[in-house]
Amino acid sequence: MFLGRIRRSASSPVELVALRDGGLVSLADLGTDDPVALLDSHGLERLTDEVAGRPVVLDEAAVLFEPPVATCTKICCLALNYAAHAEESGMEVPPEPVLFFKPPSSLTGHNRPVEAPARTRHLEHEVELAVVIGRRTRDLPEERWLEAVAGYTVINDMTARDLQLVNIARNVPWDQSKGFDTFAPAGPYLATVDEVPDPQALELVLEVDGEVRQRANTKQMVFGLPRLIADLSDGMTLMPGDLIATGTIAGIAPLQDGDTMRATVQGVGTLVNTVKFRSA
Repeated sequence: MFLGRIRRSASSPVELVALRDGGLVSLADLGTDDPVALLDSHGLERLTDEVAGRPVVLDEAAVLFEPPVATCTKICCLALNYAAHAEESGMEVPPEPVLFFKPPSSLTGHNRPVEAPARTRHLEHEVELAVVIGRRTRDLPEERWLEAVAGYTVINDMTARDLQLVNIARNVPWDQSKGFDTFAPAGPYLATVDEVPDPQALELVLEVDGEVRQRANTKQMVFGLPRLIADLSDGMTLMPGDLIATGTIAGIAPLQDGDTMRATVQGVGTLVNTVKFRSA
């Protein structure tokens, strides 16, 4: 099942929908716009039956997409989790997962613009598979990793590369270069676990105006999902709606004002966003 959060117009309330037969089924009467909470309260099987009995009432092209999670306390991002990306960045593959955070305020939805602040002139894309946490999780062993997962979505880890490299050279934190508003576009949907039987065998592709910039497979991760969830939950509570961005692949490159990015994760979805430079 693919669950999304949309508005029918800019002034409309957020509404929960499910994708079916190429259109959208409204779930607005179920009392929440939070897909993670709804999965928890109804269960996947019951919710699947609920969606099957409802008519398609909306067109994807006619709605405004919000991020696919209603509540998110943190976006946990993994750096250098693909060897080829570490190589192109001139860095070694880390012996342990390397974590940084994006604030929830950096989230934006499908078909929304990514707006680079005037302080940066060098913006880059980073397509990634994101794990959506479904339950309060702490100290979860690797073999039970799937207990934490509500589903998956696509995330584009936008980066002000000029600001990041300056801070790396100064040996100071570079989170700001990753955390501006709109720098975590995600969606369009939360794909439930039944839609993704093997998250470690998914093709990742990032296109800019039709040109393929990034292409690889999640099987090439340095640290897979069991290790990542066990590592992140070791002493830190993961909350429902939190996102784990599992790292990008080789092929990062600069963007220009007006470029349109298509970030695709096989079986999960295609996230489209256009770049706007405030300096332009």
